[in-house]
Amino acid sequence: MTNPSPTRRRFLGASAALAAAPAVHAVDTRPALLGGEPVHKGRWPSWPVFDKTEENALAEVVRSGKWFRGDGKKVDEFEAAYARLTGAKACVATVNGTNSLFTALNVMDVRAGDEVLLTPFTFLASFNVILRQHALPVFVDSDPDSFLMDPAAMEGMVNERTRAIMPVHIGGSCVDMDGVMAFARKHKLGVVEDACQAWIAQWRGRNVGRTGTAGCFSFQASKNLNSGEGGAVISDDEEFIDRCHAFHNQGRNRRSPGYPMSGSNLRLSEFQAAVLLAQMTRFEQQSNTRNANAAYLDSLLKEIPGIRPAKTYDGCTRNAYHLYMMRYDQSQFAGLPRAQFLKAMNAEGIPFRAGYSSHRNFEFLRELPNDRAFRKLFGERRLQEWAKQSFDLPRFERVCQEHTWFGQNILLADRSGMDQIAAAVRKVQKHAAELAKV
Repeated sequence: MTNPSPTRRRFLGASAALAAAPAVHAVDTRPALLGGEPVHKGRWPSWPVFDKTEENALAEVVRSGKWFRGDGKKVDEFEAAYARLTGAKACVATVNGTNSLFTALNVMDVRAGDEVLLTPFTFLASFNVILRQHALPVFVDSDPDSFLMDPAAMEGMVNERTRAIMPVHIGGSCVDMDGVMAFARKHKLGVVEDACQAWIAQWRGRNVGRTGTAGCFSFQASKNLNSGEGGAVISDDEEFIDRCHAFHNQGRNRRSPGYPMSGSNLRLSEFQAAVLLAQMTRFEQQSNTRNANAAYLDSLLKEIPGIRPAKTYDGCTRNAYHLYMMRYDQSQFAGLPRAQFLKAMNAEGIPFRAGYSSHRNFEFLRELPNDRAFRKLFGERRLQEWAKQSFDLPRFERVCQEHTWFGQNILLADRSGMDQIAAAVRKVQKHAAELAKV
């Protein structure tokens, strides 16, 4: 048999390619949960990021023999550097973010029998620091678009016991601080900003933590600025910070002899401070990468019905993006339940997850009206009122049912990673009816 002509060879090759194409196309576009290829097959950026900078910093502290902030210099250096970074007049570093909040509340004179307005959509440490003061966390409903405390929902919640407001900048996005501060001034309340996830986030060009009386930060292992554990309080009120320093150091004055107040031992170690100073050498560049990728991903996801990036208020001039938060509408995904959507996304190599669950799930909160000490402080009637109000927050419950997010390290990937996230969402949406049957 003679060889086919070049023209015929091209025709046969093209025909064979066309015949094979549908099979390849079917594999490539089918969800991984249904046997297809995952969109993302590699690894996402790991966390923490470190190199010889951290190793040398730790070795320097070891060799100095000065491991305690009382005779070392690293904690002092970090406090000065973090105050510069945030623009605050002063900073006190603490052993962790929980104890930064604990310190600030004590210095603000939140005491047993007081009440503090707080969002329920937060990590439970925000509840616990109030409860450890034997004060009552009074929960404010959420803005379902931003997931954050809604200042308008605070109306009617103030009584003679109300001492302070604790707005929480969840995920690095700013609470509406204009609304919070207007309400605080109206009712003469202190404001402690829980900025444990919000480092250099900004409200109207001003770093969070400086709008209220104080701002509290965490440097726990998952955080964008990380020393395994660690925390800080910042303020533009230097007298407030002096008292924070005394409280975290067993009540000792730092500028003169004496013990002006009772306190605790909440000091950061020289090792933690050394790691934080090393981590700060990359912090601004990492933050810029997260913000650029988040803005690009916003533009992609806004084109997909049923996935809405969490609202960022106009006043939030910089988002810290500890979390990239979204709202999932299953009606746009053929009724696919959120749990199945998350399972499908993870099969595609995209680590979406559900975040905070309802505070109804915490037994210690449900049982608070029966707590012996709280019954003495608040009385049965007030605790019953509190329980009724605290567990009837429909917009917050909706947020708990609909939100999803992923962690900050994903935003350190290159731009193609953001394209893959959007591609995986589109793939899951296209096959949502099939996935609902798995």
